[in-house]
Amino acid sequence: MKVHFIAIGGSVMHQLAIALSRKGYEVTGSDDEIFEPALTNLQKEGLLPVKMGWEGGRIHANLDAVILGMHAKGDNPELQRALELSLPIYSFPEYIYRESRDKKRVVVGGSHGKTTTTAMIMNVLAAAGKDFDYLVGARLDGFSQSVNITHAPVIVCEGDEYPASVLEKRPKFHFLHPHIAVLTGIAWDHINVFPTFDNYLEQFRIFIGMIEPGGVLIYNETDPVLKRLVDEHPAPVRKVGYGIPEYRIENGITLATLEGQSGPLKVFGEHNLLNFHAAFLVARELGMDARSFLQGMAAFSGAAKRLELIEKKEGLNVYRDFAHAPSKVKATIQAVKTQFPDRELIAVLELHTYSSLNEQFLSEYSGALDLADHAAVFYSRHALELKRLPLLPKDKVAAGFGKAGLAVVTEKEELRDWLAQQSYKNVNLLLMSSGNFDGLTIRDFLIL
Repeated sequence: MKVHFIAIGGSVMHQLAIALSRKGYEVTGSDDEIFEPALTNLQKEGLLPVKMGWEGGRIHANLDAVILGMHAKGDNPELQRALELSLPIYSFPEYIYRESRDKKRVVVGGSHGKTTTTAMIMNVLAAAGKDFDYLVGARLDGFSQSVNITHAPVIVCEGDEYPASVLEKRPKFHFLHPHIAVLTGIAWDHINVFPTFDNYLEQFRIFIGMIEPGGVLIYNETDPVLKRLVDEHPAPVRKVGYGIPEYRIENGITLATLEGQSGPLKVFGEHNLLNFHAAFLVARELGMDARSFLQGMAAFSGAAKRLELIEKKEGLNVYRDFAHAPSKVKATIQAVKTQFPDRELIAVLELHTYSSLNEQFLSEYSGALDLADHAAVFYSRHALELKRLPLLPKDKVAAGFGKAGLAVVTEKEELRDWLAQQSYKNVNLLLMSSGNFDGLTIRDFLIL
């Protein structure tokens, strides 16, 4: 197989390129810019383009497939040449499906918890010695890649509702056709792509209809919107609801019970217990029992930036989390406060996505930070400029969250000053962002 990647430097694109090269395919690629860690990863595998930029001459009639990344624009000369030659052109998820047509496909979708649930499934399967391929949206301990394509009989995929490519505007998870599907919940997001909640909801309705006939849908029945959608959907699949399993907290450690078997978890919070239960139901569909699942989960400490403990001192834990959408922020805040009820919680949220920086969307955050003892919301002018959004008044942000005493800051020096003013005795500090706080490093936050 000869495969060419247009925009090979993407976070998952370069991982797929490496996986196919290791499988024995002849892989080439191009991009206008490639950043770390993709640059070093591609270089180590001998896949780094000799020259940056786009050249139509790289596309030839002997290619078996062209894989088009989200970064590529419609007028890309390599894309135009591939169209002229009538070559097979695939978005990333379309190609994943092509490689997994003969596998049992597990796809985890939903507005939140996708990465963690997928990671849980992957970790317990690996601990049990199962052979499987995977696609996940974060770095995971114990896995060298975030994409792996071999001859394994099963593939576990995180299913994203964002558009597949510049040519294919449908959500990525519409192309994967699972035998085992998970939906973790539905909370409106990506308003630049899905301008109304009904439009967003429709993508999940379509996804349910794309589950293979006779397959299974494992869904969060504690989410009333999702439950109603599943109940009303006529898909010819088995529907299995899940909720928060039996658990208790002892000395800051969560112990969960499944089918009469109990075990300790390193992750915590009701949202993670929901993820945990969903992952178990998938594992059971793949032949695992509760005891084996709990054994595999005992060492799981979470995916990168998902309630990740990044610093621990006497009387202080510092957590980093990818939370950015309202439901994710609220769930993360609740998890930390519930796990450590005797500690104060200082929460810092960065508004970084198009939705979160949009004045019309701010009301969705109402109450999201209420459980924090002290809270700050940060956003930068640079982020607004990149998304071509107008200036966002601080008073509008404060009104959207509706939290008394909320600090709203737009300069990183101002955020440093606010952090320095806090007391850090018997405290958890929670940093939530899908960005990087305008270049602030973890060291900057550890000025305490």
